[in-house]
Amino acid sequence: MISRRTLVLAAGLAAAIAAGPAAAQEFTARIGHLESPQQARHQGLEMVADLVAERTDGAVVFELYPAGQLGQAREMNEGVQLGVIEGTVSPAAFLAGFNPAVSILDVPFVYPADREEATALRTGAFGQAVLDSFEPRGFEAIAIWPNGRKSFTSNKPLESVEAFEGQRFRVMDSPVLIEQFNAVGASAVALPFGELYTALQTGVVDGQENALDTIATMKYNEVQENLLVSGHGANEDIVLFNPGWWASLPQEYRDVIVAAFDEVRPQVEEIKEASQEAALQRLTEAGMNVRELTDEERAALRETMYPRARDAYLELAGEAGQTIVDTYEEQYADVTGE
Repeated sequence: MISRRTLVLAAGLAAAIAAGPAAAQEFTARIGHLESPQQARHQGLEMVADLVAERTDGAVVFELYPAGQLGQAREMNEGVQLGVIEGTVSPAAFLAGFNPAVSILDVPFVYPADREEATALRTGAFGQAVLDSFEPRGFEAIAIWPNGRKSFTSNKPLESVEAFEGQRFRVMDSPVLIEQFNAVGASAVALPFGELYTALQTGVVDGQENALDTIATMKYNEVQENLLVSGHGANEDIVLFNPGWWASLPQEYRDVIVAAFDEVRPQVEEIKEASQEAALQRLTEAGMNVRELTDEERAALRETMYPRARDAYLELAGEAGQTIVDTYEEQYADVTGE
């Protein structure tokens, strides 16, 4: 089922076509993703669709299919590779099987706490290196969008860096994330997301990491006592198009699309941040023991976690990963002065 915004655009296009052949639609991209129409990713895509339609005089139209209407993440990613659909906006965490180099975004504290510094990395040489790594894998990657940051919860105390030792945390099945916890003496247990609530409830694991709005939506506060607002992990979206469809566009239309995704990025981040703040308020009101990571703790955790997770990433991503790490570490030093 096509989104309401797409139907509105389609109606406008019908009127344009009736007005004359010069205004007729020339290129259509079916873009699928997993989030609901009320979430930041879809709201951002609606903004982009409007800008692209306006700036190409209706020649390029995005049909948006939210909430997994075109399949689950793997199906949509494969569909883009094969040209079954033209585009998708996929969480980076779901793309490692297609492009191991993207797992750099799983490395803890890859972004500074400062949002402007993080944006400089995302939109600069580092971000471009990540996007470029998709080309040999059968994708045209044109943008990275922020989709929140992860925090830690546990039924055991999280009052210090040393408190992680001996705890068991659920992770996605990623060697990078497993090594993140090994670095602080914790155990990482790879479990499917659908099993997490029960695993927390029964004590199979002590804690987990997720974005604040996910923690609130999944009601982990019912089975978790402590929340450490850490922002340690980046939840990033990658905007992907089928290379054949992308190559069929005139350069001026490609430029319009890239510019639209870049222009809307800050608004997507604002929407997501508002959702995070609302979720934090709900979790606090629900009675969780909430505290924020201090600057000193952040520095200590990064110093401990980053090198081990980075090395696990390099084993996974090989030469392509080394190129990205070199670019990242050089730009990180320039951006942060560290």
